[in-house]
Amino acid sequence: MATVDADHWSEFLAHFPDAHLLQSREWGEFKSRFGWIPIRVTGGVSGAQILFRRLPLGISFGYIPKGPVGQNWKSLWSEIDQQCRKHRAVFLKVEPDAWEPASADLLSQFTEWTPALPIQPRRTVEVELTGKAEEWLTRMKQKTRYNIHLAERKEVVISPSADVEKFHRLMLETSARDNFGVHSLKYYQDAYKLFKSQDKVELLSAAYKEEILAMLMVFRQAERAWYFYGASSSAERNRMPTYLLQWRAMKWAAEHGCKIYDLWGIPDVDEEKLEGEFTNRSDGLWGVYRFKRGFGGIVRRSVGAWERVYRPGLYRLYRWISRLRGGDE
Repeated sequence: MATVDADHWSEFLAHFPDAHLLQSREWGEFKSRFGWIPIRVTGGVSGAQILFRRLPLGISFGYIPKGPVGQNWKSLWSEIDQQCRKHRAVFLKVEPDAWEPASADLLSQFTEWTPALPIQPRRTVEVELTGKAEEWLTRMKQKTRYNIHLAERKEVVISPSADVEKFHRLMLETSARDNFGVHSLKYYQDAYKLFKSQDKVELLSAAYKEEILAMLMVFRQAERAWYFYGASSSAERNRMPTYLLQWRAMKWAAEHGCKIYDLWGIPDVDEEKLEGEFTNRSDGLWGVYRFKRGFGGIVRRSVGAWERVYRPGLYRLYRWISRLRGGDE
């Protein structure tokens, strides 16, 4: 059992092609530019990238996003605990890359842990990219297929872009319209630059007569791709540019060997409620669910998250402050 550098972590992950993007070397390096410290621990058939977030008074909290990787995690915990104590972590949050129903083996890992709210969206829609692209279309809702073809007929042009500044301006416009948070320009610039150097990201734009109407940033790791960030203008929305944009992002992912396209984030309620209420709700993620459901994917729900507490007094204080701020983290 040992901590390893970024190069050795990449070598380790090469044996686990199903590892999540948030456990990749690139993600750790990216987050290190925004106040996180990545520490990688391996132990033969398992490993974990831990992100430590600095807090006031020289303390921190630890986070394992979509990990650990591999099997037999129990062999990792002693080294992970040691790293958490070394970094004066108040607690460690672990958010496994697994879907419900959770296996008995996974649950046995956390019998003495505290269930916690996850940081990443718990429920999502996954679209299968197996077979020919025409087969994906047949699995989509009729209206979504129609809107994809409508955008093509209305002369919407999809192309790769490197204009992250334009993307950020569109994100700000979308945020003002739909009321959601936006990262800084540097955040998107660094994400694009770092992952682009490994051909693991594409920034796509949808334009009509050279006016950019929508953009998205799609990431990939091995056989999976994720739609993390997207934005659109209020202009020319009748041309349905976002539908064609997603369609081309799926094609990009498939061209790079991806078999799953994760649309990343819908309301965390059961499918019966999702289907029963999406037509008359637009708050929170309901509007994006109305859009994402049309692509013919499968609704998935993660197993959730657990926390191990190292400093109970500071942990209670941290949770109290978090509640006052209106969030878990």
